[in-house]
Amino acid sequence: MTSRNEYTELLRDMVRIPSPSFGEERVASFLQERLDSWGLSCRRLRNNLVCVSRCFNPSLKTLALDAHIDTVPVSAGYTRDPYDPGMDDSIVYGLGANDDGGSVVSMIAAFRHFFCTPLKFNLMLVLSAEEERSGDGGASWLYSEGGPLDAHFEGLPSPDWVIVGEPTMMKAATAEKGLLVLDGTARGKSGHAARGEGVNALYIAMDDIAAIRAHEFRRVSDVSGKVTLNVTQIQAGSAHNIIPDKCCFTVDIRTNELYDPSEVLEELRALCRSSLEARNLANRARATRAGSPLLATARRLGLELFCSTTASDWLRTRRDTIKMGPGDSSRSHTADEYILADEISAGIEGYTKFIGEFNNGYTLE
Repeated sequence: MTSRNEYTELLRDMVRIPSPSFGEERVASFLQERLDSWGLSCRRLRNNLVCVSRCFNPSLKTLALDAHIDTVPVSAGYTRDPYDPGMDDSIVYGLGANDDGGSVVSMIAAFRHFFCTPLKFNLMLVLSAEEERSGDGGASWLYSEGGPLDAHFEGLPSPDWVIVGEPTMMKAATAEKGLLVLDGTARGKSGHAARGEGVNALYIAMDDIAAIRAHEFRRVSDVSGKVTLNVTQIQAGSAHNIIPDKCCFTVDIRTNELYDPSEVLEELRALCRSSLEARNLANRARATRAGSPLLATARRLGLELFCSTTASDWLRTRRDTIKMGPGDSSRSHTADEYILADEISAGIEGYTKFIGEFNNGYTLE
């Protein structure tokens, strides 16, 4: 069995196990058993899995390969069983195949390749949970201050660099937009629609939405561009003949690294009669630091560099990070998700080359 076939079959086995965020127990157990069977000494931290290379040296810095094992719920429109990966050798179907199973199995393959190889740094594999729901028990906990990977935790090193695996077609994201979700609430006064009584909360919300849409944030990043936003949900009214006294709406905002999320919130609050509340102010935009050996490695390999508009565990690593992986982001969270076997091969080869070149170019500090 070739390496590609071995890891394609591993992905098929993963797809057959439902693993929604906060429900990763079975897939975590499956992967733990498989990693242990390969002699990789897997550590289970809640539903996260961590392995460290056999040549671990506490005096060296550490590079982590990080991909997530959870999925979103099944979306409408599936024409296939979302847990049936199919038997075609050239493609793997199913929920999580592209996001993020392709990165998971490719990183496992690259980690196994270097597991017994002395490098100028330690190599770590992190398979994290709860990424799709920004849960408190996944990367947010692992990399948090005082968390298992913040300082030595029962023998685990704290990573200095992280490669976050996400479907980027093996292009290297050197920046990632931040995610800020706002819940808006407009309040009015109910009345009879026939007489035009009351204060229509829906109209207040519509005026505020128009102001939000027209607003331009002045700080534009050379790396990640403008702050962008979209209103994605709105709810109001209980009957056709009652003026609504409350209207709720949601704003999805992708920030750049020049703004703290709290600044964006206050700037929009100044425009609105509606109240605006942030669900989370911690998901700041990220950029690979200018002098990063990750960035230098990507450039030496001639990888295409870009800014990612989709959020990932990069927002939570608090480390020097780059994001890349097999598959295509446009397939994520869509019906009949799939990844090509050739893309898995490219992922394995790409991660292996990157680690090798990172080692060649790295100067011990």
